[in-house]
Amino acid sequence: MLLPDTTRAAVLHGPGDLRTEHIPLPPLGPGDVLVTVDAVGVCGSDMHYFADGRNGANTLRRPTVLGHEAAGTVTATGSGVALETGTRVAVEPAVGCGACPTCRSGRYNLCPNGVCLGSPPTHGTFAESVVVPARAVHPLPDAVPLELGALIEPLAVAVWAVRRAEIGLGDRVLITGAGPIGLLVLQVARAAGAAEVIVTDVNDARLDRARAFGADVALNTAGREDLGLDGVDRLVECSAHPVALRQGLRTLRPAGRATVVGQAGISVDGLPLAHLQRWEIDLVTAFRYAHAFPTALAMAADGRVDLAGVLTGRFPLDRAADALRAPQQDPSHLKVVVRPGD
Repeated sequence: MLLPDTTRAAVLHGPGDLRTEHIPLPPLGPGDVLVTVDAVGVCGSDMHYFADGRNGANTLRRPTVLGHEAAGTVTATGSGVALETGTRVAVEPAVGCGACPTCRSGRYNLCPNGVCLGSPPTHGTFAESVVVPARAVHPLPDAVPLELGALIEPLAVAVWAVRRAEIGLGDRVLITGAGPIGLLVLQVARAAGAAEVIVTDVNDARLDRARAFGADVALNTAGREDLGLDGVDRLVECSAHPVALRQGLRTLRPAGRATVVGQAGISVDGLPLAHLQRWEIDLVTAFRYAHAFPTALAMAADGRVDLAGVLTGRFPLDRAADALRAPQQDPSHLKVVVRPGD
Protein backbone atom coordinates (compact mmCIF):
# COMPACT_ATOMS: atom_id res chain seq x y z
CA MET A 1 0.00 0.00 0.00
CA LEU A 2 1.35 3.38 -1.03
CA LEU A 3 1.00 5.69 1.96
CA PRO A 4 0.17 9.38 1.53
CA ASP A 5 2.93 11.83 2.35
CA THR A 6 0.63 14.85 2.77
CA THR A 7 -2.84 15.54 4.14
CA ARG A 8 -5.34 18.38 4.07
CA ALA A 9 -5.55 20.12 7.42
CA ALA A 10 -6.86 23.28 9.08
CA VAL A 11 -3.71 25.16 10.14
CA LEU A 12 -3.75 28.05 12.61
CA HIS A 13 -1.26 30.75 11.56
CA GLY A 14 -2.32 33.37 14.13
CA PRO A 15 -5.37 34.55 16.05
CA GLY A 16 -8.38 34.17 13.76
CA ASP A 17 -6.16 33.06 10.86
CA LEU A 18 -7.10 29.44 10.09
CA ARG A 19 -6.20 28.12 6.64
CA THR A 20 -7.03 24.82 4.96
CA GLU A 21 -3.86 23.60 3.28
CA HIS A 22 -1.79 20.52 2.56
CA ILE A 23 0.85 19.65 5.15
CA PRO A 24 3.42 16.83 5.24
CA LEU A 25 2.54 13.62 7.06
CA PRO A 26 5.34 12.17 9.18
CA PRO A 27 6.61 8.74 8.11
CA LEU A 28 4.88 5.74 9.62
CA GLY A 29 7.16 4.31 12.30
CA PRO A 30 7.09 0.67 13.43
CA GLY A 31 4.90 1.54 16.43
CA ASP A 32 2.59 3.97 14.62
CA VAL A 33 -0.78 3.85 12.89
CA LEU A 34 -2.24 5.99 10.13
CA VAL A 35 -5.77 7.10 11.01
CA THR A 36 -8.27 8.50 8.52
CA VAL A 37 -10.10 11.03 10.67
CA ASP A 38 -13.90 10.92 10.74
CA ALA A 39 -14.72 13.55 13.39
CA VAL A 40 -12.92 15.94 15.73
CA GLY A 41 -14.61 17.67 18.65
CA VAL A 42 -14.03 21.38 19.25
CA CYS A 43 -12.69 22.01 22.75
CA GLY A 44 -12.47 25.24 24.71
CA SER A 45 -8.69 25.12 24.37
CA ASP A 46 -9.05 25.11 20.56
CA MET A 47 -11.29 28.16 20.82
CA HIS A 48 -8.73 29.97 22.98
CA TYR A 49 -5.91 29.28 20.53
CA PHE A 50 -8.09 30.42 17.63
CA ALA A 51 -9.22 33.62 19.35
CA ASP A 52 -6.04 34.65 21.17
CA GLY A 53 -3.16 32.52 19.91
CA ARG A 54 -2.74 31.08 23.40
CA ASN A 55 -4.33 28.81 25.95
CA GLY A 56 -3.20 29.44 29.50
CA ALA A 57 0.59 29.62 29.51
CA ASN A 58 0.98 27.86 26.14
CA THR A 59 1.25 30.06 23.05
CA LEU A 60 1.17 29.56 19.30
CA ARG A 61 4.82 29.61 18.21
CA ARG A 62 4.45 28.46 14.61
CA PRO A 63 1.58 27.42 12.33
CA THR A 64 -0.13 24.49 14.04
CA VAL A 65 -3.02 22.13 13.35
CA LEU A 66 -5.51 22.30 16.22
CA GLY A 67 -7.86 19.57 17.46
CA HIS A 68 -7.39 16.70 19.88
CA GLU A 69 -10.80 15.01 20.31
CA ALA A 70 -10.65 12.62 17.38
CA ALA A 71 -12.03 9.36 16.08
CA GLY A 72 -11.38 7.61 12.80
CA THR A 73 -10.37 4.41 11.04
CA VAL A 74 -6.94 2.81 11.01
CA THR A 75 -5.84 2.62 7.38
CA ALA A 76 -2.20 1.56 7.79
CA THR A 77 -0.01 0.18 10.58
CA GLY A 78 3.66 0.10 11.38
CA SER A 79 5.59 -3.17 11.28
CA GLY A 80 5.36 -3.63 15.05
CA VAL A 81 1.61 -3.02 15.38
CA ALA A 82 -0.87 -5.91 15.73
CA LEU A 83 -3.97 -3.77 15.21
CA GLU A 84 -5.84 -4.57 12.00
CA THR A 85 -6.51 -2.00 9.32
CA GLY A 86 -10.17 -1.02 9.21
CA THR A 87 -10.38 -0.82 13.01
CA ARG A 88 -12.46 2.13 14.21
CA VAL A 89 -10.67 3.97 16.99
CA ALA A 90 -10.82 6.90 19.40
CA VAL A 91 -7.53 8.75 19.68
CA GLU A 92 -6.05 9.53 23.10
CA PRO A 93 -4.17 12.74 22.32
CA ALA A 94 -1.89 13.17 25.33
CA VAL A 95 1.11 10.87 25.07
CA GLY A 96 3.65 10.59 27.87
CA CYS A 97 7.27 9.62 27.27
CA GLY A 98 6.68 6.29 29.04
CA ALA A 99 10.10 6.29 30.68
CA CYS A 100 10.14 9.00 33.35
CA PRO A 101 9.23 8.32 37.00
CA THR A 102 5.86 10.05 36.52
CA CYS A 103 4.89 7.83 33.58
CA ARG A 104 6.22 4.72 35.30
CA SER A 105 4.04 5.51 38.31
CA GLY A 106 0.99 5.46 36.00
CA ARG A 107 0.35 9.22 35.98
CA TYR A 108 1.34 9.76 32.37
CA ASN A 109 -1.06 12.71 32.15
CA LEU A 110 1.49 14.65 34.21
CA CYS A 111 4.57 13.63 32.19
CA PRO A 112 6.96 16.60 32.04
CA ASN A 113 8.23 15.38 28.66
CA GLY A 114 4.90 14.45 27.09
CA VAL A 115 3.09 16.01 24.15
CA CYS A 116 -0.57 16.51 23.34
CA LEU A 117 -1.99 16.56 19.85
CA GLY A 118 -3.25 20.01 18.94
CA SER A 119 -1.30 21.72 21.72
CA PRO A 120 1.21 23.99 19.93
CA PRO A 121 3.70 23.25 18.59
CA THR A 122 2.40 19.66 18.21
CA HIS A 123 0.06 19.24 15.24
CA GLY A 124 -3.44 18.02 16.05
CA THR A 125 -6.29 16.26 14.33
CA PHE A 126 -8.18 18.89 12.29
CA ALA A 127 -6.91 16.90 9.29
CA GLU A 128 -8.01 14.20 6.90
CA SER A 129 -5.29 11.84 8.13
CA VAL A 130 -2.95 11.68 11.13
CA VAL A 131 -0.04 9.47 12.16
CA VAL A 132 -0.14 8.62 15.88
CA PRO A 133 1.46 6.02 18.17
CA ALA A 134 -0.53 2.80 18.27
CA ARG A 135 -0.60 3.02 22.07
CA ALA A 136 -2.64 6.22 21.69
CA VAL A 137 -5.62 4.63 19.93
CA HIS A 138 -8.49 2.68 21.47
CA PRO A 139 -10.79 0.44 19.41
CA LEU A 140 -14.39 1.61 19.48
CA PRO A 141 -17.07 -0.84 20.61
CA ASP A 142 -19.59 -1.71 17.90
CA ALA A 143 -22.30 0.14 19.82
CA VAL A 144 -20.47 3.48 19.56
CA PRO A 145 -20.89 5.26 16.18
CA LEU A 146 -17.67 6.57 14.70
CA GLU A 147 -18.78 10.20 14.92
CA LEU A 148 -19.50 9.85 18.63
CA GLY A 149 -16.06 8.36 19.08
CA ALA A 150 -14.80 11.95 18.97
CA LEU A 151 -16.60 12.54 22.29
CA ILE A 152 -14.78 9.73 24.09
CA GLU A 153 -11.94 12.16 24.91
CA PRO A 154 -14.14 14.69 26.77
CA LEU A 155 -15.93 11.77 28.42
CA ALA A 156 -12.53 10.55 29.65
CA VAL A 157 -12.03 14.03 31.16
CA ALA A 158 -15.30 13.56 33.05
CA VAL A 159 -14.37 10.05 34.20
CA TRP A 160 -11.05 11.32 35.56
CA ALA A 161 -12.77 14.28 37.22
CA VAL A 162 -15.18 11.98 39.05
CA ARG A 163 -12.30 9.74 40.12
CA ARG A 164 -10.33 12.74 41.42
CA ALA A 165 -13.46 14.00 43.20
CA GLU A 166 -13.90 10.59 44.83
CA ILE A 167 -17.63 10.64 44.17
CA GLY A 168 -19.36 7.57 45.54
CA LEU A 169 -22.62 6.04 46.66
CA GLY A 170 -25.01 8.48 48.29
CA ASP A 171 -22.95 11.63 47.68
CA ARG A 172 -24.54 15.02 47.22
CA VAL A 173 -22.68 16.63 44.31
CA LEU A 174 -22.52 20.21 43.07
CA ILE A 175 -21.29 20.78 39.50
CA THR A 176 -20.57 24.40 38.57
CA GLY A 177 -20.78 24.86 34.80
CA ALA A 178 -23.21 23.12 32.44
CA GLY A 179 -21.00 23.01 29.37
CA PRO A 180 -20.08 19.73 27.67
CA ILE A 181 -17.69 18.65 30.44
CA GLY A 182 -20.11 19.59 33.23
CA LEU A 183 -22.92 17.64 31.56
CA LEU A 184 -20.69 14.61 31.10
CA VAL A 185 -19.50 14.85 34.72
CA LEU A 186 -23.18 14.92 35.72
CA GLN A 187 -23.82 11.62 33.94
CA VAL A 188 -20.65 9.94 35.20
CA ALA A 189 -21.37 11.09 38.77
CA ARG A 190 -24.81 9.50 38.52
CA ALA A 191 -23.27 6.27 37.32
CA ALA A 192 -20.80 6.41 40.23
CA GLY A 193 -23.68 6.44 42.70
CA ALA A 194 -24.33 10.10 43.48
CA ALA A 195 -27.69 10.44 45.24
CA GLU A 196 -28.25 14.10 44.36
CA VAL A 197 -26.65 16.23 41.65
CA ILE A 198 -27.01 20.01 41.54
CA VAL A 199 -25.81 21.90 38.45
CA THR A 200 -25.27 25.65 38.20
CA ASP A 201 -24.76 27.91 35.19
CA VAL A 202 -25.88 31.30 33.85
CA ASN A 203 -27.34 29.84 30.64
CA ASP A 204 -30.93 28.61 30.90
CA ALA A 205 -30.68 26.48 27.75
CA ARG A 206 -27.75 24.58 29.22
CA LEU A 207 -29.54 24.20 32.53
CA ASP A 208 -32.47 22.67 30.63
CA ARG A 209 -30.00 20.16 29.18
CA ALA A 210 -28.75 19.43 32.68
CA ARG A 211 -32.29 18.61 33.80
CA ALA A 212 -32.74 16.36 30.77
CA PHE A 213 -29.53 14.52 31.72
CA GLY A 214 -30.82 13.90 35.23
CA ALA A 215 -29.84 16.87 37.40
CA ASP A 216 -32.00 17.06 40.52
CA VAL A 217 -31.54 20.83 40.70
CA ALA A 218 -30.43 23.17 37.90
CA LEU A 219 -29.76 26.63 39.26
CA ASN A 220 -29.17 29.86 37.33
CA THR A 221 -26.58 31.80 39.33
CA ALA A 222 -26.63 35.06 37.33
CA GLY A 223 -26.48 37.96 39.78
CA ARG A 224 -26.35 35.68 42.83
CA GLU A 225 -23.70 36.12 45.50
CA ASP A 226 -24.71 33.07 47.50
CA LEU A 227 -26.02 29.75 46.22
CA GLY A 228 -28.18 29.12 49.26
CA LEU A 229 -26.79 25.58 49.56
CA ASP A 230 -24.95 23.72 52.28
CA GLY A 231 -24.10 20.15 53.20
CA VAL A 232 -22.63 19.35 49.77
CA ASP A 233 -20.23 16.38 49.80
CA ARG A 234 -18.43 17.00 46.52
CA LEU A 235 -17.91 20.08 44.36
CA VAL A 236 -16.73 19.65 40.75
CA GLU A 237 -15.86 23.03 39.24
CA CYS A 238 -16.20 22.93 35.44
CA SER A 239 -16.85 26.57 34.53
CA ALA A 240 -13.33 28.04 34.94
CA HIS A 241 -14.87 31.08 36.65
CA PRO A 242 -13.27 32.04 39.98
CA VAL A 243 -16.61 33.27 41.35
CA ALA A 244 -18.15 29.83 40.77
CA LEU A 245 -15.28 28.19 42.64
CA ARG A 246 -15.57 30.55 45.59
CA GLN A 247 -19.34 30.11 45.75
CA GLY A 248 -19.08 26.34 45.48
CA LEU A 249 -16.48 26.04 48.23
CA ARG A 250 -18.87 27.69 50.69
CA THR A 251 -21.47 24.96 50.10
CA LEU A 252 -19.25 22.06 51.18
CA ARG A 253 -19.74 20.19 54.42
CA PRO A 254 -16.85 19.72 56.85
CA ALA A 255 -14.31 17.32 55.32
CA GLY A 256 -15.88 17.82 51.89
CA ARG A 257 -13.88 17.78 48.66
CA ALA A 258 -13.60 20.27 45.79
CA THR A 259 -12.12 19.32 42.42
CA VAL A 260 -11.11 21.97 39.88
CA VAL A 261 -11.64 20.71 36.32
CA GLY A 262 -12.21 23.89 34.29
CA GLN A 263 -9.11 25.69 32.98
CA ALA A 264 -7.93 27.54 36.07
CA GLY A 265 -6.51 31.04 35.99
CA ILE A 266 -2.93 31.73 37.06
CA SER A 267 -4.26 32.74 40.45
CA VAL A 268 -7.66 32.99 42.13
CA ASP A 269 -8.20 36.02 44.32
CA GLY A 270 -10.31 35.52 47.40
CA LEU A 271 -9.70 31.80 47.79
CA PRO A 272 -11.00 31.12 51.33
CA LEU A 273 -7.95 29.23 52.56
CA ALA A 274 -8.73 29.74 56.24
CA HIS A 275 -12.23 28.35 55.69
CA LEU A 276 -10.79 25.30 53.91
CA GLN A 277 -8.32 24.73 56.71
CA ARG A 278 -10.86 25.17 59.50
CA TRP A 279 -13.17 22.53 58.02
CA GLU A 280 -10.47 20.35 56.45
CA ILE A 281 -11.98 20.71 52.99
CA ASP A 282 -9.80 19.05 50.37
CA LEU A 283 -9.06 21.16 47.28
CA VAL A 284 -7.70 19.08 44.42
CA THR A 285 -7.26 19.52 40.68
CA ALA A 286 -7.81 17.34 37.62
CA PHE A 287 -5.63 17.55 34.50
CA ARG A 288 -6.73 15.57 31.46
CA TYR A 289 -6.91 11.88 32.49
CA ALA A 290 -4.92 8.72 33.03
CA HIS A 291 -6.24 5.24 32.18
CA ALA A 292 -9.73 6.70 31.73
CA PHE A 293 -10.41 5.83 28.07
CA PRO A 294 -11.38 2.17 28.71
CA THR A 295 -13.97 3.24 31.29
CA ALA A 296 -15.28 5.99 29.01
CA LEU A 297 -15.62 3.54 26.12
CA ALA A 298 -17.48 1.04 28.31
CA MET A 299 -19.87 3.69 29.62
CA ALA A 300 -20.63 4.93 26.11
CA ALA A 301 -21.13 1.39 24.81
CA ASP A 302 -23.65 0.30 27.45
CA GLY A 303 -25.64 3.54 27.38
CA ARG A 304 -24.79 4.85 30.83
CA VAL A 305 -23.77 8.12 29.16
CA ASP A 306 -25.69 9.86 26.39
CA LEU A 307 -23.07 11.22 23.99
CA ALA A 308 -25.50 11.94 21.16
CA GLY A 309 -27.36 14.39 23.38
CA VAL A 310 -24.21 16.47 23.81
CA LEU A 311 -23.44 16.73 20.08
CA THR A 312 -25.10 19.83 18.60
CA GLY A 313 -23.30 20.71 15.35
CA ARG A 314 -21.21 19.42 12.44
CA PHE A 315 -18.88 21.33 10.12
CA PRO A 316 -16.66 20.24 7.19
CA LEU A 317 -12.91 20.86 7.36
CA ASP A 318 -13.17 23.94 5.14
CA ARG A 319 -15.48 25.49 7.75
CA ALA A 320 -13.35 24.65 10.78
CA ALA A 321 -13.15 28.36 11.64
CA ASP A 322 -16.97 28.46 11.80
CA ALA A 323 -16.89 25.44 14.10
CA LEU A 324 -14.47 27.25 16.41
CA ARG A 325 -16.75 30.31 16.53
CA ALA A 326 -20.04 28.43 16.82
CA PRO A 327 -20.25 27.87 20.60
CA GLN A 328 -19.53 31.56 21.26
CA GLN A 329 -21.96 32.81 18.63
CA ASP A 330 -24.75 30.41 19.58
CA PRO A 331 -24.81 29.57 23.31
CA SER A 332 -27.24 26.73 22.66
CA HIS A 333 -24.34 24.73 21.20
CA LEU A 334 -22.65 22.20 23.43
CA LYS A 335 -20.18 20.04 21.49
CA VAL A 336 -19.62 20.64 17.78
CA VAL A 337 -17.43 18.47 15.57
CA VAL A 338 -15.36 19.00 12.46
CA ARG A 339 -15.85 16.26 9.82
CA PRO A 340 -12.70 16.28 7.64
CA GLY A 341 -14.19 13.84 5.13
CA ASP A 342 -17.34 15.88 4.44
